[in-house]
Amino acid sequence: MRTVQLDAPDDFEGWRDAARALALAGVPAEEVAWRTGASAGDLFGAAATEAPLPAADAPAFSVPRAFVSLAKSAICHSNPERFALLYALLLRLREEPGAMEDSAAPLLRRLERMAKEVRRDIHKMHAFVRFREVAAEDGTARFVAWFEPDHHIVRAAAPFFARRFASMLWSILTPELSVHWDGERLTESPGATRASAPEGDPVEEVWKTYYASIFNPARLKVGAMVKEMPKKYWKNMPETALVGELIAGAQAREAKMVETSRGEIGGNVGIAWEGVRDEAKGCTRCPLYRCGTQTVFGEGPLDAPLMFVGEQPGDQEDLAGRPFIGPAGQLFDQALGDAGIDRKAAYVTNAVKHFKFEQRGKRRIHSKPNGGEIDACRWWIEQERSLIRPRVTVALGATAARSLFGRVVTISSVRGQPHALAEGGEAWVTVHPSFLLRVRDNRDEEYARFVEDLARVKERLAEIGA
Repeated sequence: MRTVQLDAPDDFEGWRDAARALALAGVPAEEVAWRTGASAGDLFGAAATEAPLPAADAPAFSVPRAFVSLAKSAICHSNPERFALLYALLLRLREEPGAMEDSAAPLLRRLERMAKEVRRDIHKMHAFVRFREVAAEDGTARFVAWFEPDHHIVRAAAPFFARRFASMLWSILTPELSVHWDGERLTESPGATRASAPEGDPVEEVWKTYYASIFNPARLKVGAMVKEMPKKYWKNMPETALVGELIAGAQAREAKMVETSRGEIGGNVGIAWEGVRDEAKGCTRCPLYRCGTQTVFGEGPLDAPLMFVGEQPGDQEDLAGRPFIGPAGQLFDQALGDAGIDRKAAYVTNAVKHFKFEQRGKRRIHSKPNGGEIDACRWWIEQERSLIRPRVTVALGATAARSLFGRVVTISSVRGQPHALAEGGEAWVTVHPSFLLRVRDNRDEEYARFVEDLARVKERLAEIGA
């Protein structure tokens, strides 16, 4: 067994030099033990013995840039196996130069997942570090921050702060390593404790007041917020000290906002809806804006208790700028009438706002939107639902269901029953009217079932008093 001693947990250069020498000498991955300054001793405290690297008996070799990039990120991970895993992948690359293209390989997938977690941790550090002002011994202002990373990312993240706060004198303290900027260069010192960092400064009170004033309870999504900004970072930022209180009062504030806006349906909500619609006209969130003639936004009463979400506009809808007016829309209107639902009392829209098609001669043939296009357009559906606040939303087809639920679902598994939505209200799922146009053998039965679904939705509205 050969032991390789590295200078630091993120010592990429040291790992690279040692791994190259070991690989050239043909040393198997299982015969190498990797140690860092923090793990030099064995279980009982004895110092690790570092054997000299073997002499190379093979010609030098190169690796893809993608591997170097992957290694630089993954080596900052906290997993103690990272060095061995990277060395194992390096050996594989010597035998299979195209191994980096095998995205299904378990080893590569594991390392890519580790690299992604490291990049995310760096992003968190960039986003959630908060400096507090302290007075240095010479009377100059210095700014100090405390952060607790999950991985060995401090050296990798520090240059960002040197560029962004180049004119400040600052220090970032972490349990493992501290970094300091004197206006010209970065220096390091050992890790610190939370007690070494200041608690606050006068500027924070102003910042808290500002944050509380701009907090919008109607846009609050606690799950999404915690996913993006985990609670472990809250204690380090002045504005997040208010989050608990603001969340607790959000529902009451939102109810008050809704009550006020409902009384001004031709005013505040109408103006807001028109603003969102006009903004959607210039949407470039996905490449489909290059295809369609125009954005086709939803239409209907802005206080409608019922919303229908289709897939995307068709050829006629794209030209007219209105949803559900083509052949599928005409069949939809017929089914609504048979179910006893007044379309004029419902809000009708689509999951995707631009027409996606394939040009065949002079005809534009509908093409199903992909997952990325659906996800890109979810922003507009969320804005429509947050303004209209329907009690029941009906997804017409699998594309609409994915838009509402945020995941792929099969119609057969969710059809005919209510599903609570995190944003409020409930969703029902049925087929899209265009499906009925394609049916050949049992169209009457499928149409009757579609009408039955719509009738059940009408009954449900009556049950919940909408």
